[in-house]
Amino acid sequence: MKASEMVPLIEEASRRIYALVEQTPLLALPPKAGPGPAYGKLENRQRSGSFKLRGATNKLMSLDPPSAARGVITSSTGNHGLGVATAARALGIDAEVFLASQVSPAKRDKIAALGARIRLVGDDLLAAELAAREAARATQRTYVSPYNDPYVIAGQGTIAVELERQCPRLAAVFIATGGGGLLSGIGSWLHVRQPQVEVIGCWPENSAVLYECLKADRILEAPETYTLSESTAGGVEPGSITFELAREVMHRAILVSEEEIIEAMRLGEAQGLGPMEGAGGVALAAYRREAGRYAGRPVAVILCGGNASPAVRERVWPAAPSRN
Repeated sequence: MKASEMVPLIEEASRRIYALVEQTPLLALPPKAGPGPAYGKLENRQRSGSFKLRGATNKLMSLDPPSAARGVITSSTGNHGLGVATAARALGIDAEVFLASQVSPAKRDKIAALGARIRLVGDDLLAAELAAREAARATQRTYVSPYNDPYVIAGQGTIAVELERQCPRLAAVFIATGGGGLLSGIGSWLHVRQPQVEVIGCWPENSAVLYECLKADRILEAPETYTLSESTAGGVEPGSITFELAREVMHRAILVSEEEIIEAMRLGEAQGLGPMEGAGGVALAAYRREAGRYAGRPVAVILCGGNASPAVRERVWPAAPSRN
């Protein structure tokens, strides 16, 4: 699939998702982030706590009545599951979410509280993803991919439509990347509508699977270790359309360390940007490293979510030691 084919789908998504999805603010980043001008796109203030609500809503709203009546099935590291569960509840659609064991109990509980049924499968996202696809096929339900679906990607691309209105003279946009749905959606719109805007893919050094796939020019399994960026962790599904889209629309890639992610998360919350999860810290950390390159030119940083697990929050903001 090409970026030019995504643009009409993004336009369609922009006409339908806002019954459930909020247009998030674009807020000036503090001077401590870099010389600027730079702006944070506050998807951490989205209704479900992350941008994932956009793609999930667009996909579910695209279903014909018989498909909606049969229900949907998905897999997730947490935020996509929250998005699907939120949209499904609002639209009256039955939803089942496959989760890997690594997903935090806190996110599992939030998804279940929205009425979705939970199934724990395997130790990593890709295993849960493949199992969910097979279950969807066997039961004739619609599988809602976290990233490998044009309607999901189009929903994420509505962020770029908002950016075009909110800051029409952008020089670059920094995007944390896992399976590539957010990068593909935002990047497709900009590639066609504002090709002068640099699309910067951002990864944690500890988990950069799509980056390694792009380097190798094929989808492969790449080694990963623990990262605070829970939402971008995991492999890329074989045949994912995000591979070709990311290759077409991305200008540069930046990998950041766990220490840089921690610093960015602390800065973001201290400066009033709202709750920060690791993936948002990845994009902000990448901008902080590259800020001098864009001095005097406006850039946007996608603060993609605020649903950090308790374990991540404890590592970033450890409890103060006892004074007793």
